[in-house]
Amino acid sequence: MKFLFFITFCFTSMINTRAQNIYFPPLIGNTWDTISPQALGYCQPKIDSLYNFLEQNNSKAFILLKDGKIVLEKYFGTHTATSPWQWASAGKTITAFMTGIAQQEGFLSITDTTSSYLGQGWTNSTPQQEERITIWNQLTMTSGLDDGVPDNSCTLDTCLNYLADPGTRWAYHNGPYTLLDGVIENATGLTLNNYTTQKLKNPIGMTGGFFSVGYNNVFVSNARSMARFGSLILNKGNWNGNQIMTDTAYFNEMVNTSQNLNKSYGYLWWLNGKQSFMVPTWQNIIPGFLCPNAPADMFSAIGKGGQFLNIVPSENLVWLRMGDDPTGNLVPFLLNELIWNYVNELNCSTSITDVSLTSEHIQLYPNPTADIFNVSISAELIGQGYKIINQLGKVVKEGKITEENFLIDVRDIENGMYNLLFSSTLFRKIMVNH
Repeated sequence: MKFLFFITFCFTSMINTRAQNIYFPPLIGNTWDTISPQALGYCQPKIDSLYNFLEQNNSKAFILLKDGKIVLEKYFGTHTATSPWQWASAGKTITAFMTGIAQQEGFLSITDTTSSYLGQGWTNSTPQQEERITIWNQLTMTSGLDDGVPDNSCTLDTCLNYLADPGTRWAYHNGPYTLLDGVIENATGLTLNNYTTQKLKNPIGMTGGFFSVGYNNVFVSNARSMARFGSLILNKGNWNGNQIMTDTAYFNEMVNTSQNLNKSYGYLWWLNGKQSFMVPTWQNIIPGFLCPNAPADMFSAIGKGGQFLNIVPSENLVWLRMGDDPTGNLVPFLLNELIWNYVNELNCSTSITDVSLTSEHIQLYPNPTADIFNVSISAELIGQGYKIINQLGKVVKEGKITEENFLIDVRDIENGMYNLLFSSTLFRKIMVNH
């Protein structure tokens, strides 16, 4: 017993030591300590380039935290620090966190069958098939229910059809995920909003709440509330010495590979730095990192429209973006990758080539093309590289710029829309149509 107490004391001391290195804003009010961008070596022209890109791509809010303090904070258009905005699927991570809280309080176990909380007949499967689906399957997108139904978000039993045994197939399926809300409510006896307010929002000073939109429950808040959640997760569930999530095993499982099908998926969190990943609506396994330009230890909350909450433990870094994304992708990896290009270029010690160059320095034709792009580019970029990146954020072709006028052969690339990147932050949208 003394040994167990010693281990618990050491772990708590370690967490509290870490908490002292992270700044936490007061629970009430708008006070939030800042760090000058120049103190981190950031250049104003590069900050301006980041903001210009964000504005041109329908952003509403951007915040970057270092050690919990605000380094960059920018709002676009009529959006302000107090404006609410939807998290879309980035809000799944709140549900994952609250599931862990419910487990640590003894209301449920993630190995429990879902029917224990939703009742029998919550799917259109046989009783035997349904009984095998657990809370863990809902957290990991491995329910085995058919995600190819007309409305992927439908939570009616008639929409939830057996396709494969639970745990044997990964598919981004909103319906079974959304029903986690009902699991939490039936387990705790509280509404999801009440439970989240008591156990998460009040302890860290968050505002906002879940709202019903069709079949979905969508979390809505201001940007700083998302930043608060990011700081909590960066600090492993600890807020200024208050260990909100004490179930450390659950927390570690949540932000690490949860199953062997999609190695870049935890408990409703997206993970970078893994050997492969899968994406919504596809059953293909794609080799490589989810976000090649981001640090390998990054993990992310990602939602439709480009709602991003990126957490990098190795750098004590959190940044978020709220806004719209015209592609309509459920999980817009490419936009996240492009923003990372600009974040990586913030430091003055990196190449300054992009500061003086704009898209006007690039000429490219024909676009679309069936076979070859003719490219003319400023002499300053000779010696730099180029990359063609698909809508999943993966590099499908790359090369080196050796002269001002050159050709790019795309006959080996599938039809579709791509981004052609030059020197990391200059890019043109291209279309291949054989």
